[in-house]
Amino acid sequence: MDWLTEYPALTWLGLALLLGAIEVATLDLVFIMLAVGALGAAVAAAFGANVIVQVVVFVVVAMVLLGFLRPVVIRRMRMGDAILTGSAALVGRHALVVETVTETGGRVKLHGEIWSARTRRTGPPEALLPGADVTVIAIDGATAIVAAEAPVTQPESEGTT
Repeated sequence: MDWLTEYPALTWLGLALLLGAIEVATLDLVFIMLAVGALGAAVAAAFGANVIVQVVVFVVVAMVLLGFLRPVVIRRMRMGDAILTGSAALVGRHALVVETVTETGGRVKLHGEIWSARTRRTGPPEALLPGADVTVIAIDGATAIVAAEAPVTQPESEGTT
């Protein structure tokens, strides 16, 4: 225990390293704020501050970081677009009909794989012939629900003869 009182700056550095290691395991941005507080206390100890000042520096720095910096960092981390995975990532993708697709079945090549497919069961029956480009509008189990892509129309230019 004499070592802790003889080398308070190293004690605070050791605590900062321990808190940093815990942060790596938890990734919730609490322990890293505490680790920075411990670094602040280590600096205070290196300049000869007594134990009470060191503890006050630790608490103040940690609370300021937890109260002001952590919420900003958390908001910034959550601002990105959601990453879709699994079947949700396939909705909106383009596919190629390889076997006629109707309301009851068919096959499309979707994202490099052959999927069973069908058209929507609403409206007039439609058949999508092989070679047609389609868009996935939903995934129902292992079946892609597809719709024909709207044909791209060229705008008519004025003054053509």
